[in-house]
Amino acid sequence: MSADVSGRPPATGGPGAGTVPHPAGPATTYRPRSRVRLRVRLRRKFLHLLRRWRSSLSVRVVASTVVGGLLALAVIGGVLTLQIRDGLYDERVGQMLEDAALRQQDAQETFDSATATTSQQVQSVANAWIRNLDTAGSGAVGALLIRSPGETSAVTIADLGTNTGIDLRALVTPAMRTAVGTEGGQHWQPVPLPGQGGDAPGIVVGSTVTLPAAGTYEMYLVYTLQPEEETISLVLRVLAVGAAALVVLLGGMTWVITRWVLRPVKQAAFTAERLADGMLDERMDVRGRDELALLGESFNEMAASLQRQIERMEELSRVQQRFVSDVSHELRTPLTTIRMAGELIHDAKDSFDPAVRRSAELLHAQLDRFESMLADLLEISRFDAGAAVLDVEERDLRELVQRVVDLNTILADAKGSEVRVHAPDAPATADVDPRRVERVLRNLLSNAIEHGEGRPIDITVGMNASTVAVRVLDHGVGMDEEAAAHVFDRFWRADPARARTTGGTGLGLAIALEDARLHGGALRAWGRTGVGASFLLTLPRRAGSVMGGSPVPLSPEHDPSGTTTHELAGPGGPAPLSGLSGDAR
Repeated sequence: MSADVSGRPPATGGPGAGTVPHPAGPATTYRPRSRVRLRVRLRRKFLHLLRRWRSSLSVRVVASTVVGGLLALAVIGGVLTLQIRDGLYDERVGQMLEDAALRQQDAQETFDSATATTSQQVQSVANAWIRNLDTAGSGAVGALLIRSPGETSAVTIADLGTNTGIDLRALVTPAMRTAVGTEGGQHWQPVPLPGQGGDAPGIVVGSTVTLPAAGTYEMYLVYTLQPEEETISLVLRVLAVGAAALVVLLGGMTWVITRWVLRPVKQAAFTAERLADGMLDERMDVRGRDELALLGESFNEMAASLQRQIERMEELSRVQQRFVSDVSHELRTPLTTIRMAGELIHDAKDSFDPAVRRSAELLHAQLDRFESMLADLLEISRFDAGAAVLDVEERDLRELVQRVVDLNTILADAKGSEVRVHAPDAPATADVDPRRVERVLRNLLSNAIEHGEGRPIDITVGMNASTVAVRVLDHGVGMDEEAAAHVFDRFWRADPARARTTGGTGLGLAIALEDARLHGGALRAWGRTGVGASFLLTLPRRAGSVMGGSPVPLSPEHDPSGTTTHELAGPGGPAPLSGLSGDAR
């Protein structure tokens, strides 16, 4: 029956199986939360270091230099350590073998000069040699004298060994005894020497001597390499300290040099940010004539060129705005005169022959269109001058939508488009300027009718706690992403060659966007070629408040189901209001 010597108490099959009670108290409960928290902390540390690695070139350069230096020092230190260890070991073993040969020669001379003939006499001679053996000269820590197995002399003595506290006989292996006893000469092998601090390296050197009357005996000398091991340990410590100091010095120098080299780059980034913020006079500080100074000079030249170009473009923009404003105001007086003359001619058209009467009608219609275009130019001039103001009142967007639909019924009928309004049952009230919101909706609806190709047009009204929204969706020619990105630009048209029946200045959507922004809202566009286009107007419900998410999606692909539909528009109704037409598409 074997006994368990591991020292662990046997497990039982009860409920408490696997729980080891502490001798001084109850069992300690393992808490996995601490391990989870440790993993979380380690993960945060790792992510922080990863962010630093990705965001800082200095950190990457210093870390790469330190790691490369550590690898190089590790390789060089390893090679040097091996060379020092092997050289010191070989040299010391050679000295020990020479010492062992001298001791064997001295012992043989001592035994040859003795006249002992009996076992007692031979034992005395051997004991005297053992006592007189100087074991401290070359690191020898013990000696052993053993009768050779092949010796047949009748005179024998007891095996002798120095009293060192080590079992010297256990250090001699049978293979070494065989080699010493049969081959003769000097033989050695490395052995571990037991000690208080652990095993120390050493060697055993064996040879044969001839005792008077007793015959051949084997002599073994034990040497320690503890001093050499301590020397190697000292060398390793010195190398490690030197390597650590060198790595720290290398890392510090790399950090300083990297910061010095990257200083112009950081300054260039800072200057670029200031330029992007509109501080066009910002420049880099250039010092010296090296490559970094060349970088600064090139950057400053680029910044100066950009400043000149931006100032030139700003001046052109100011000239354009001033020209538009001046021309718009200057045209008001002659237009008024022409309008009065045109009204007189139009009122008397019935007295003209058919050709002149048709010309009078065309003149009247084109005067309306020209006046609308001039109104657009004047309005955009007010936005440029910062003179546009809101006349806010609480209104229901459903009523504004209904009014715009009624005004565009004749145009929709002429194009063959059915206008469908989807609105909630509850009032969609908001603080708005009715004139401006109607103008935006009129522009969007006329655009949809113009490009809807006779297909239905859907107007969706929505609201939530902070926002009201109106989406105008047509299913006509649509537009691509590039057109959607530029559709609110002034004087921009996706297809300038396209024939138009409600054309204008190309400012309709630009004015609509400015009206939406003046309310603190937004106007966005979406389109897909051959599918249709969608325009979404979102406004805060209270003047000066912040909008939340839109209650109506921009894209019809994400339109939620279940919207209540009210047909607020049908055939017939008043004539459409000419004026701000969809000029941007």
